[in-house]
Amino acid sequence: MKKGFRITEVVVLGLTLFAGQRLAADYSSSAISQERLAPAVRHQLVMLPYYSVFDNLEYQVDGDAVTLLGQVTRPTLKSDAEAAVKRIEGVSKVINNIEVLPLSPADDQIRLAVYRSIFSERSPLSRYNWGPVPPIHVIVKGGRATLAGTVDNETDKNMATLFAKTVSGVFSVTNNLIVKKG
Repeated sequence: MKKGFRITEVVVLGLTLFAGQRLAADYSSSAISQERLAPAVRHQLVMLPYYSVFDNLEYQVDGDAVTLLGQVTRPTLKSDAEAAVKRIEGVSKVINNIEVLPLSPADDQIRLAVYRSIFSERSPLSRYNWGPVPPIHVIVKGGRATLAGTVDNETDKNMATLFAKTVSGVFSVTNNLIVKKG
């Protein structure tokens, strides 16, 4: 009788361990997918062919749902961003809250002038104009400029605002630039 009891004990213990390992594996794969999802979303957005310095794409990851935010100059970029994020393994839902900026020749001129002011060769911020999509984005809607992205320090953030304010036709400048930590 004792021998049968021990075998049952071992089987129950084995099943308990197996179930615990399975539960831990499910939890860890969920945590891993969460950690993997944000960089994958960022990568897909940055790789979009028409994403430029005049667009601002942001996102929030909540479990397996991704909310897209920001402003773009082309409606196709909004739909391309949603399609690219939907293709990422582990994403079950995409909420597309990207704003398409209205067509405006005046805003286009302001965008270009602010870009030239911030990134000119004489500007100390010209070093940010590297790569296909610089870290400083210029968003203009109705003559109001918004700077988004990242800079290395508070001085660069303040200089970007000053350069943008010198552009003729700009009614206001909102500086949403984030200073990188460490």
